Amino acid sequence: MVVLSQPLVENVSHIKTCKHNNTTSDHVYTGIIPVIDLLDPEANNLIIKACQEFGFFKVVNHGVPIETITKLENESINFFNLSQIEKDKVGPAKPFGYGNKRIGSNGDVGWVEYLLFTTNPELNHNKSITIPGNSLLFWGLVNEYISAVRNMGCMVLEMIAEGLNIEPKNILSRMLSDEKSDSCFRLNHYPPYPELLQALSGRNLIGFGEHTDPQVISVGRSNSTSGLQISLKDGTWISVPPDPYSFFINVGDSLQAMSNGRFMSVRHRVVADSLKARVSMVYFGGPPLSEKIAPLSSLMEDPNEQILYNDFTWSEYKTSAYKTRLGDNRLSLFEKNAQS
Repeated sequence: MVVLSQPLVENVSHIKTCKHNNTTSDHVYTGIIPVIDLLDPEANNLIIKACQEFGFFKVVNHGVPIETITKLENESINFFNLSQIEKDKVGPAKPFGYGNKRIGSNGDVGWVEYLLFTTNPELNHNKSITIPGNSLLFWGLVNEYISAVRNMGCMVLEMIAEGLNIEPKNILSRMLSDEKSDSCFRLNHYPPYPELLQALSGRNLIGFGEHTDPQVISVGRSNSTSGLQISLKDGTWISVPPDPYSFFINVGDSLQAMSNGRFMSVRHRVVADSLKARVSMVYFGGPPLSEKIAPLSSLMEDPNEQILYNDFTWSEYKTSAYKTRLGDNRLSLFEKNAQS
């Protein structure tokens, strides 16, 4: 699900002003993003609150080795620094492989190039992708990173289950740990654009248009270049200060449906930086294709609570999402009151 839904250029006036600590800023607000220490005894409850209020939070003490992060980032930079001819040999992305500006099949574009891989070893898509240089080293680092981040994502999902007092503990995490989990992993590179700065006249260059992620959760991080923005419930866009040694968790559409709307799938986007390159890594934790997505029965004990979503399989939702623009509210097609 890597289709852009926004025009390549956007006016900065679309970003609302947010006040915090008696200061006003149009860009970075450091005190509003929930930061959760996974070793905190109260982490379970803090995660639940963050999922309800933001659908997004930052985690520290996550257990992913810094060496694992930095080695893969360095190899990613080496790839994106190759000539365009060499990089194009790894594409085009259909959907896996190398993509550049033109993303997906819906005519959407963004100021981004990327590598997208599946994490399902039963699929053969990755086997046909040969990375120039030391391909074995690259794939070894990718697999090491994915394993570490998947484990951390599973831990977060088990904390969510505990915070919601639902059993079994792995009711959510099993979807990611299942050998048939339909997860994917993307490396993004947002190049600087100093030669376009004057022509833009104060407008932002959109690296990746606004959207929600369709999976259960997404686990992302970036280098020290800013660009990620999330939308609050009132529609205010806020910039997320980068932290190369921490991770950011997004609630996805599937988890919003399974929580019967208790959690919010966060709408987010990336704005490119005019002078500095941004490199990010995102693990999209998805369930097996045959997994039924429905409000969890253990949450629906109140007979007066209305079920908001029709049951659907992940395969059905994924197929539907590929037919829409990512800026659309795809989950609305599966609401109980949606037109058939």
